[in-house]
Amino acid sequence: MDNTEFRLGEYLANNIERLVKTVVKSTLSNPRESAFMARFALASKDASRRRARLEAEGENIPPFLIASITSSCNLHCAGCYSRQNHACSDAAPVNQLSAEDWGRIFSDARELGISFILLAGGEPMLRSDVIETAGDYPEILFPIFTNGTMFNDEYIKLFDKKRNLLPVLSIEGSLEKTDERRGKGVYDRVRQSMERIHNDHLIFGASVTVTAENLREVTGDEFLMELSDSGCKAVIYVEFVPVTEDSKSLAPGDTEREYLKDRLSEIREKYPDMVFISFPGDEKAYGGCLAAGRGFFHINSHGGAEPCPFSPYSDINVKELSLRGALRSPLFNALREQNILNDDHSGGCVLFERRETVEALLSQSAAIAVVNG
Repeated sequence: MDNTEFRLGEYLANNIERLVKTVVKSTLSNPRESAFMARFALASKDASRRRARLEAEGENIPPFLIASITSSCNLHCAGCYSRQNHACSDAAPVNQLSAEDWGRIFSDARELGISFILLAGGEPMLRSDVIETAGDYPEILFPIFTNGTMFNDEYIKLFDKKRNLLPVLSIEGSLEKTDERRGKGVYDRVRQSMERIHNDHLIFGASVTVTAENLREVTGDEFLMELSDSGCKAVIYVEFVPVTEDSKSLAPGDTEREYLKDRLSEIREKYPDMVFISFPGDEKAYGGCLAAGRGFFHINSHGGAEPCPFSPYSDINVKELSLRGALRSPLFNALREQNILNDDHSGGCVLFERRETVEALLSQSAAIAVVNG
């Protein structure tokens, strides 16, 4: 392992500790949540040491995993990358990983020192069995990226009992912007879910897809004060990735990214009781894209290990290998070794923009596998 990779691992570990400390501070007014986060902080430090030991042995273990636990969704959001990639559909799910399969993955992740597993979909809250399984791993924090339309009494009780399950509700800014992308009435349902979570003294985060059109609105004080007053403790800004030619104009360009970077510095100082993360904007601090196991990787609902959700290519399936084995993916290694993750790009995702190159590397990986028998 070269010095660049070692510094990257150290930088990731340090920033995770800072992130956890910020979350602990933001929950001081909620004794139960604060007590859990304090315990998680200790587990996170232990996980960081575990990753460091494995890295010293030549293993590249990221602290984050994205798990798409279902291909089903109850909404049809405009510009959805998951539907465009055919990773999400209205058809009945076939050959998806079971709750037991995901439990084995979560167990592997705990042993490797993976501290955060982002549950996504489709709509992850359609898989209550998997979410309940995740609750049995308190050493791992599970942000659940949900459209916010499926909260009920059972989920509220589960989130109250299992504090490592953190709902992250998607919202695009105003009622007009949210309903325009997600469907009429969705904004009101999301706000009702936020109110319900807050009234039950649970914490939650918000996921905001940033476009060239809504950037200033979703980073504005009016929107952020509304979230803060609702009890939101974390805001994750995700740059829009254009999946069709006619949506390219929505992707933030260099000017918008520079504005977001400067604005985030102001926001973080002005709202110290909230956590703000920009993806992939914050990746520049890490020296490039963090996909393909560099900082995280993705497992789809059928078990395929992929560089990231925006790059749905896989040469390894976790049904056949352990999580540690999946991280040795020839495709992941090629993407890291050829410095593709460091390339400049105009859209929100370098791998989506360089998908022809990724497809070529995948073909090479398949050919080598055939030769090796």
